[in-house]
Amino acid sequence: MTSFLSVPAFCVDHGVSRSLFYRLIKEGRGPRLTKIARRTLISAEAAAEWRAKMERETSTREVCDGHQSAA
Repeated sequence: MTSFLSVPAFCVDHGVSRSLFYRLIKEGRGPRLTKIARRTLISAEAAAEWRAKMERETSTREVCDGHQSAA
């Protein structure tokens, strides 16, 4: 069974403010959302995909900027 996070729970779990969350959604860089009735939820799978996407963006940006982390 898939577990879901509410927007506030997602923000707390991922250390982002709600304003940043909605800005990322507006920019097309947020997690996939699921609407159930009036609720907006993020599945555990969508959260994991979003984290991986953010990590790739960060890695790509560091390489493009000439910085590489010692990971």
